[in-house]
Amino acid sequence: MVTVRDVPADMLIQRLAEYLKNNVTAVRPPQWAFFVKTGSHRERVPDDPDWWYIRAAAVLRKLYLASEPIGIETFRVMFGGLKRRGSAPPHFRKCGGSHIRKILQQLERAGLVKKVEGKGRVLTDEGRRLLDRIAFEIFKELVKSRPELVKYAPKSLLSSSSASSS
Repeated sequence: MVTVRDVPADMLIQRLAEYLKNNVTAVRPPQWAFFVKTGSHRERVPDDPDWWYIRAAAVLRKLYLASEPIGIETFRVMFGGLKRRGSAPPHFRKCGGSHIRKILQQLERAGLVKKVEGKGRVLTDEGRRLLDRIAFEIFKELVKSRPELVKYAPKSLLSSSSASSS
């Protein structure tokens, strides 16, 4: 079974962001999302107009990899960074919490995330299936471009590729 851990994170996040943008109507950036920085450690607003979907995909991936519920404050630390202060040494700053909260609320409405009262949020079975399916599709593409990865492929992938080649 191919999981999110078996594929490159950048490929997974990009593909998942495309899926969220095209197929999940509950996940949409609010009007203010194009005019705000993602945290006090940033100098400018994001350059990518699809940054909302990329952040939502990254949040889903982090929830998949976590073994326990994750709260908004933990996400703020994960997506935080160093604030450059000129000649003074840089200091760590958390990212803003509003966009994280709104993304999690949208993912809840889409049925991909659920809230655990007092602990944070976890992935639903539907969300886990979605990420596993996208990871499997990415792995199939990777096996085509790099045949040496076939030894890590699950039997279902081997049987479908051998049936199509004969």
